[in-house]
Amino acid sequence: MARMSAEERRESVIRAATTEFARGGYHGTSTEAIARRVGVSQPYLFRLFPGKKAIFLAAAERCVEDTIRMFAEAAEGVEGEEARHAMGAAYIEAISAQPERLMMQMQMYLAVASAEEEGDHEFGEAVRAGWMRLWDTIHLPLGADTHKTTTFLAQGMLINCMVAMGFPSDHRAWAGLGAPGSDG
Repeated sequence: MARMSAEERRESVIRAATTEFARGGYHGTSTEAIARRVGVSQPYLFRLFPGKKAIFLAAAERCVEDTIRMFAEAAEGVEGEEARHAMGAAYIEAISAQPERLMMQMQMYLAVASAEEEGDHEFGEAVRAGWMRLWDTIHLPLGADTHKTTTFLAQGMLINCMVAMGFPSDHRAWAGLGAPGSDG
């Protein structure tokens, strides 16, 4: 078996951290758990990242970038309502197939609130910058319409909550959202 390069190991840390942080949040996840999941020592983990915050921010950045890429691919060559439906369907499929993606998003928002309560604004700055890149990715295919972009993102947050609570796709709570099994 070939040895992993530092970059490959770094990637495996980001994937493992995403899973661990998605489950336990920033404060509830130890670097020991991340190192164990990757199969490395904590000292090696800290050769790749300067600390737990850096690992969390790398995982958060990956989560945002994966979501941006997914929306951009879904909206490629379409716009308006067709783009909205394509991006919405891609998102529902992604968070259904990869629940850790949804859970990581939720943990990102909680980490920002918690950190800012403690006077640490680095989390918030990083997550808000990612959110604005996400906004821009969605905004253009929706005709650069602020109301449509806001509505799309608001519905996405509602979808996040419904998926997190385990509402099945044919539940009446999905009506109007265009989800599989709904009449919207």
